[in-house]
Amino acid sequence: MIVAMKKLRVIAMASERERLFDALLRLGCLEISEPADKLADPEWTALLHRKSSSLAQRRSELADVNTALAAVQKYGQKKEKALHLRPGVTEETFLGEEAAARADAESRAINATLKKLTALQGEENRLIGRRAGLEPWAALDVPLEREGTAHTVFRLEVCPAAVELDAVRAELDAADAAASLEEIGADKQQKYAFLICLRAEEERVQEILRGHGFSVTSFSGLSGTVAENAAALEARLTENRDAQTEAERSLAESAAARDALRLYADRLETEALREENTESLLTDGTILFFEGWAPAERMDEVGKLLDECGCAWEAEDPTEEEAPAVPVALKNNWFTRPLNMVTDMYSLPSYRGVDPNPLMSFFFILFYGIMMADMGYGLVMILISLVVIKKSKPNGPTMRNMMPLMGYCGVSTFIMGALTGGFFGDFIPQLVKLTSGREFTMPALFNPLDDAVTALVGSLVLGVVHIFFGMGVSVSMKLRRGQAMDALCNEGAWYLVFALGAAAYLTGNKAFLIAIVVLLVLTQGYGRKGVGGKLMGIFGSLYSNVTGYFSDILSYSRLMALMLAGAVIAQVFNTIGSITNNVAAFFIISMVGNALNFALNLLGCYVHDMRLQCLEFFGRFYEDGGKPFRPLGIQAKYVDIVKE
Repeated sequence: MIVAMKKLRVIAMASERERLFDALLRLGCLEISEPADKLADPEWTALLHRKSSSLAQRRSELADVNTALAAVQKYGQKKEKALHLRPGVTEETFLGEEAAARADAESRAINATLKKLTALQGEENRLIGRRAGLEPWAALDVPLEREGTAHTVFRLEVCPAAVELDAVRAELDAADAAASLEEIGADKQQKYAFLICLRAEEERVQEILRGHGFSVTSFSGLSGTVAENAAALEARLTENRDAQTEAERSLAESAAARDALRLYADRLETEALREENTESLLTDGTILFFEGWAPAERMDEVGKLLDECGCAWEAEDPTEEEAPAVPVALKNNWFTRPLNMVTDMYSLPSYRGVDPNPLMSFFFILFYGIMMADMGYGLVMILISLVVIKKSKPNGPTMRNMMPLMGYCGVSTFIMGALTGGFFGDFIPQLVKLTSGREFTMPALFNPLDDAVTALVGSLVLGVVHIFFGMGVSVSMKLRRGQAMDALCNEGAWYLVFALGAAAYLTGNKAFLIAIVVLLVLTQGYGRKGVGGKLMGIFGSLYSNVTGYFSDILSYSRLMALMLAGAVIAQVFNTIGSITNNVAAFFIISMVGNALNFALNLLGCYVHDMRLQCLEFFGRFYEDGGKPFRPLGIQAKYVDIVKE
């Protein structure tokens, strides 16, 4: 169900802000909203201004802690267990300053070490680049700072590898140029040469060399020979890598602070939310004013807290105009709560809409079981769900809902597998035949591989039931809003169309067909003006509804298709395994194949089930666009808060 909300207006003393926010943080059921209408009123803005906050600072601190956590995860030796229980901490410990101060100091130290390591890695890359630049000149024994003598110049020349230096020398000799060109080294792309020529001849010599693609290079800032500089670079690289090793060792030792950093990250996330709410306050320095939303069922707690903090406040039900701005919170029981994951992936319902989770829970779980339809797969799903829930507390609302939902769908899968005789496909019949030579058939209500028509008809019948149920929800919503004629002329009329059509098919009486035509003429022009408008409404509604219902109902054939596909793939792998005529080989091949088939269907069935719910079912009644309810409260990703 959608939780009823109350709109709050609160005035408090500015001196009570910290006490008030601490209490609201622990209560965790009040969302502070922007008083937009007040900010647009010049009389209010003349009295009150927006409260400043430290939100940017908190987000910066949170980013630093997350960076430190990432470094600890990368360099630390402490491995995360696949299944682990989140540590429990009290509110006092969570909000305590002493632990936060220690974690902040640890975070700063880790980030300083990480910054140093990053600088060392950058320096290493630069040193390697400089060493690579010197390698082709390793044979040059002339000091790099020497540029020549009083009458000669020394130049380091680079040219394409295809250039023939003998031809270049011949050209220099033919031009009577006083120059010497010696090859120092070469690689696949370039040749490296040392040029000595008279200063007076340099311009003419360079002109000849440029014609062959030569260019001058230099090593500014270096002195000594190439070998001496290379040795110095190697020494610096060794020193750099030693420093990196020390920094990495220091980061690895910081893994012991991982839990403290995680607690601090949760603390900063909570403080960031608190500062975000602070920005919605209006104040004149003496008083505070804010608006907010709280669940109606918890107004006694909220009112008691506000009274204890000396606040003046009022609460009222939201108006129809305010409905789009009302935050939405869903309240479900243990069975329907896991379906929140599906709703969150789609979109929350509007505040004046209806919670779809209780309505679709049975269908979602049933459809998943039909598509998976295997006792073995169902047992695996149940086992995974139980182990994960028992061994760990899954983080985040999605994982907390996913595991129970997998368990429910596993039960449905097992039941449908029992009805169709599937246990890892035909694993048991193949195993019996392989070990004893006897034929064995699993007991089943029906075999979808032998009776695909029954599976198809059953899928389409379920589709009709699902769609009719969605239409019924729409009728209920319209009646609740006083739109009886709309409900009668839309869903009500098409209920009758289907009923009359079925009667015409079963009895062969054409009077039912005439009744359908009369019914459509009377109802499908509802809300249209003029004869032309009503005719367009009739024909438009007839076309869209006939094609729409046909395609929507036909879409449920995917229930049969995925049931058959999963059974066939499992049977193929079992058959391949049995061909080996070896029990061990059969078991290995069958289990590997069934594992792949299980993984594929686990996701595939979920996606197709989602499609049936979100398109065929939700399309009948669902009004989305709800804004999630985000009360000021403790945000814990890594720990569980233990109430004292």
